[in-house]
Amino acid sequence: EVQLVESGGGLVQAGGSLRLSCAASGFTFDNYNIAWFRQAPGKEREGISCINSSDRSTHYADSVRGRFTISRDSAKRTAYLQMNSLEVEDTAAYYCHANIYTRSRGSVDYWGQGTQVTVSS
Repeated sequence: EVQLVESGGGLVQAGGSLRLSCAASGFTFDNYNIAWFRQAPGKEREGISCINSSDRSTHYADSVRGRFTISRDSAKRTAYLQMNSLEVEDTAAYYCHANIYTRSRGSVDYWGQGTQVTVSS
């Protein structure tokens, strides 16, 4: 069974830092890209970063580029999102995502349960 489990969220003051983790199981971790999304109250879920499975290339939304860093650890089967210089506008539920292919189900989007990040002014 594919599982993505986020952790590391919390309450932090503006300018502070948090590191989110996404622990993966049930699939060959090294074969798949991992992405982070977030959803603020009343807003659509937005993709903010992803890391490629093969060359570890990374991509960021303009809103977080230069402040957030995505990484992955194959031995721990875990992806990370280091968030620095946090702003009140970063307040949201954060989700990790993987699109997993299996012969029986085809390509399926998997999401973690989310972890809440709240940035106070």
